[in-house]
Order: sequence, then structure tokens, then C-alpha cells
Amino acid sequence: MTTNPTTDMNLVVLDMAGTTVADGGLVEQAFTAAAERLGEDPATMIDYVRATMGESKISVFRHLFGGDETRAEQANLAFEAAYGELVAGGRIAPVPGAAEAIAQLKEQGRTVVLTTGFARVTQDAILDALGWRDLVELTLCPADAGGRGRPYPDMVLAALLRTGAVDDVRQIAVAGDTSYDMLSGVRSGAGIVAGVLTGAHDEAALKEHGATHVLASVAELPSLIRAYEA
Repeated sequence: MTTNPTTDMNLVVLDMAGTTVADGGLVEQAFTAAAERLGEDPATMIDYVRATMGESKISVFRHLFGGDETRAEQANLAFEAAYGELVAGGRIAPVPGAAEAIAQLKEQGRTVVLTTGFARVTQDAILDALGWRDLVELTLCPADAGGRGRPYPDMVLAALLRTGAVDDVRQIAVAGDTSYDMLSGVRSGAGIVAGVLTGAHDEAALKEHGATHVLASVAELPSLIRAYEA
């Protein structure tokens, strides 16, 4: 039996780095710096880091350090510090058209939520650097959704619970640049799970992990949602 999804896609959950925020590979640079600060060889870790882009960073470090929680927390703090230094140095910018797309989505009456795998301190540093504190009504990091980041659906579902913007998970549109963004969207039951090609993963990887649509960038999302509703 098939059901027709409700057409009003009034909750839009957007990833930050790689999707709405162009960080020019800062995640890899910050991982490298963090590994070096702990006396580790970043070359042994970088493939896993690339494969798990979008995941909660503390979860990545837990895996890399074999479940050693103390070591993982040290590495995560070093990563957050290194990324924060890069952000403070003016190394990030909006993805072209991202702020305009968010404004357009809001004008269409939709609630927009920004999510990240970073800790709150880093998310806030990015928002401040871009002047985006008041861009959307809600921003979420893994800690805001009980601690589990992507590929779990928790942040998408937390966006639904916090905003009450829609009555049905099928009225949610999710957009991101990584495989884990796609898995998170699929697992949440979102009606649109859009991959964008401005970040970590290519079209094949996005589709393999459940993308319903693949866009050149988030700038195309407002027109995609309009077409989907029609």
C-alpha cells in the first residue's frame, strides 16, 4: 500500500559546513591539527574522517581511539579549538546563494533549522563569523538532540519536536552534503532528502545513501520544494 505524502513541506532542516557554509576543507585541517596536538599521525585517520563527514565529531574520535573516552574528549577539544581558530581567522563564508535560499524558504512560510555535527561552541562561532545568529529560529547540534548526531535521525526529529512546524515527518525537507546527512534524513522519514554537491561527497555516494534528489547547491532547494509540492 502506498500513501501520498502531505504536500506542505514547511520544515526545512539544513546542514551547515559544506551545505550552507563553505569552509574550504577546514574540517580536515582541524582534524590534522588536533591529531598532531595529541602526537598522533593524521595520515592514518584522514580516510575515516572523510568517510564519516557529517557525523558528530566526538563519535568519530571515539572510533579512532578505540573507545578511549578520555583520549576522544581530548581530541575533540583540540579539534574544536583548531576549527575555532580557523573560523576566527576569517576562513569561512556562506555557500553562494545559501542565505538568499534561506530567506526565500522563510518567505514561502517555511521554518528553517540549521544543524551540525560540531559542538555548540563551534556552531556558535560559525554563526557569529557569518552574522547568522538571527538568520533562522533554531540551530541544533548533537547535544541539543540527546547527544546522538548523524547518521541518526535525532536532530531532524528534534527540529520537528522543537518547532512543531509540521504534523507529519513526510512534510520535512532535509538537505546536506554527506552520506550521513542522507541517512539521517531517510531514517527520520523526511519527504525530501536532498544531497548537494558543494561539500564532502559526490552524487553517487549521496544517492547510495538515500538522496531523493541531488542539487548543484542549496540555492536550488526553494524551487525544488515548490516543484515537489506541485
